[in-house]
Amino acid sequence: MIKNPVHIIGGGLAGSEAAWQVAQAGVPVVLHEMRPVRGTDAHKTDGLAELVCSNSFRSDDAQTNAVGLLHAEMRLANSLIMASGDAHQVPAGGALAVDRDAFSAAVTAKLETHPLISIVREEVTGLPPEDWDQAILATGPLTAPSLAQAIAERTGADALAFFDAIAPIVHFDTIDMNVCWFQSRYDKVGPGGTGKDYINCPMDRAQYEAFVQALVDGQKTEFKQWEGTPYFDGCLPIEVMAERGVETLRHGPMKPMGLTNAHNPTVKAYAVVQLRQDNALGTLYNMVGFQTKLKHGEQVRVFRTIPGLENADFARLGGLHRNTYINSPTLLDPTLRLKGRPGLRFAGQITGCEGYVESAAIGLLAGRFAAAERLGREVSVPPATTAFGALLNHITGGHIVSDDEPGKRSFQPMNVNFGLFPPLDPGTKLRPDDFEGRFRGKDKTIAKKKATTARALRDCRAWLGIAPAAQAAE
Repeated sequence: MIKNPVHIIGGGLAGSEAAWQVAQAGVPVVLHEMRPVRGTDAHKTDGLAELVCSNSFRSDDAQTNAVGLLHAEMRLANSLIMASGDAHQVPAGGALAVDRDAFSAAVTAKLETHPLISIVREEVTGLPPEDWDQAILATGPLTAPSLAQAIAERTGADALAFFDAIAPIVHFDTIDMNVCWFQSRYDKVGPGGTGKDYINCPMDRAQYEAFVQALVDGQKTEFKQWEGTPYFDGCLPIEVMAERGVETLRHGPMKPMGLTNAHNPTVKAYAVVQLRQDNALGTLYNMVGFQTKLKHGEQVRVFRTIPGLENADFARLGGLHRNTYINSPTLLDPTLRLKGRPGLRFAGQITGCEGYVESAAIGLLAGRFAAAERLGREVSVPPATTAFGALLNHITGGHIVSDDEPGKRSFQPMNVNFGLFPPLDPGTKLRPDDFEGRFRGKDKTIAKKKATTARALRDCRAWLGIAPAAQAAE
């Protein structure tokens, strides 16, 4: 019987997944979560694994999309986050989106009822005490200032910070469906979807250009204390994208490609605003890619100029919350341990990964590493060819700024992507003849992605110890 628990600080996606993995390995866990003793600017409940930004886990395509591959690897590793997401999904085209409240409730219930998990509602204001010989710090992007300061003092390195913006949510019954229509891009059918999983609001050129100008001119929230803090390029506020050029949004969240106006099929929209279902009832829809730092009154004024949203009632307006992450390549070893403090691991967004799925995946790895160490087993890291390994390598061996290399790229938050994977072996056979239709001309790229994901899943199964017979049965 293992008596000494692993202490986990933070009950977000990373901390929740880490706790589950440790407990499932037969090791007791104490999970410390500061809510509701201390709240944050973004959280609305005291539930574990609360989703505060988007309800989407992004693409669930495990063959040609890196995050879909990460989904698949997490399912192979018996992820609590993925199991709960699958159980509470809502239609979202090719993406996996979930009912936020039901998802959080399911994760909370699983952890509260696990016989090896104790949940303590308290704020941990400093680094874990030395007698917590195995601990995981998974406080995420909203780490309390006192703990962030303690981390900075211990590491001797400044924590980096950026703002992560929240998109508005609209009541469905206030959207004008005589103007808008249901359709997924290219009619793609995803998990639980129908190919008509997004609401599309069309704009002609004049409407689009006026909208972009309104975004640029609108009053923004000012954060003078954070001047010089960069935004993460994968989650830029809509108005910051607009400031980069009038055509930027048409090639980003407002691209019209793959969409046909059901009310006027012969007229091609110049730009399209998409809304994605936000809850299982289908009563709420969030504005895809519309994270913003516009003031609330400006959001209502500007967003109601979008065709079909003239009378929109907003269940939640956009906002900002502070993200903090450490310089992981300098501070962490390959098993996510803080150098100089072997028993202390970091997990989730505080390590410099970006996204709900990636955060949970790093929590999963930290939990497995800590459990193995507690049980006296060899700590085995996933192969670099897997999505697990590619993401872990970016965090623990990513870009490091050097004073004698002033032009070298700095370490930045990163979503999982195929650029993090090692190249295929030169002799790998591709099958471009498998692809037809609108992908013609891109067959080789798709074939390479399929070969990469096939290799990753094969190597992930081997790392997890899944027998060949079990592989064939899946």
